[in-house]
Amino acid sequence: MPIYEMMCISAHFPEYKHIQGLVRQSALHILDSGGVVRKINSLGTRSLPQRMRRHGNYHEIGDYWTMHFDTAPRTLRTLNGLMRQDPRVIRWTVLKLASRPEDIAREGRRTILGDGLNSLDL
Repeated sequence: MPIYEMMCISAHFPEYKHIQGLVRQSALHILDSGGVVRKINSLGTRSLPQRMRRHGNYHEIGDYWTMHFDTAPRTLRTLNGLMRQDPRVIRWTVLKLASRPEDIAREGRRTILGDGLNSLDL
């Protein structure tokens, strides 16, 4: 299974139950289809670089978060469909880090460290 990283900007709500539900829904979708969620990071609430429109609403503040996961390409397509339809999502993108975990370990680059967002270049 390929290894992916998803970066997501979600609509900001005063309570975290909305973003918690979105992250839980995304992670459970991957787990239910046989994938593995490796790490979920919250990057906090930030003002957006420009006013963004999604689902008929304008947003100036968003909650940023990332998720590292392994899954089949078919599951990635259905995840993109869920993100596209969810009104809590402003923007998202998915990057393919490697085709197999062995590729990351062998090359020694783009290795995910335990503290979060850094990569190790050997």
